[in-house]
Amino acid sequence: MATHELAGKPAPPEILTNIPRLVTAYFTRRPDPENPAEQVVFGTSGHRGSALHGAFNEDHVLAITQALCEVRAADGIDGPLFVGIDTHGLSEPALVTTVEVLAGNGVSVVLEEGLGATPTPVISHAILCWNRGRSRALADGVVITPSHNPPEDGGFKYNPPSGGPAASSVTSRIQDRANEILSQGLAGVRRLPWKQAMASSDVC
Repeated sequence: MATHELAGKPAPPEILTNIPRLVTAYFTRRPDPENPAEQVVFGTSGHRGSALHGAFNEDHVLAITQALCEVRAADGIDGPLFVGIDTHGLSEPALVTTVEVLAGNGVSVVLEEGLGATPTPVISHAILCWNRGRSRALADGVVITPSHNPPEDGGFKYNPPSGGPAASSVTSRIQDRANEILSQGLAGVRRLPWKQAMASSDVC
């Protein structure tokens, strides 16, 4: 295997992701719900994309989280939802959006102390530990990560009570409902402001 010419060297500025611009795009760019490239599309248990390309913006996370709240309620999942993030540039902004919607829907949310990065296996382990021996009040989880995708990408993965990844029979329902919410201009999204959400008894 050939060694890349930049191996062992600092990355030149022209190939680095502009994180402030990326975060600005997350909050300001509105995806076109009629454009397939800007719709919610779940792959292996999650949706991934770049805010710069209209594929992972706040509207997407609002719609996905609201859809998840509705699907888990329909499936009788009413235990805590463990939420973790990675260190991609869009993960913290998406965490804020996610928690605001979860709190707005009265979902019990468990976060890493200090809002630090949480590897996907940690969320899976927390779900399995909580659910061991239980038949009611089952937990599930969300990991805000695009996994191995480039620095400009964000991602949202759902782990059901089994610990994950979620089956396509579940993610297709979340995806379809999220796209419906996008097409309706986010009608039906329940959301609390961040400060109020973090102060609520549902978030710990």
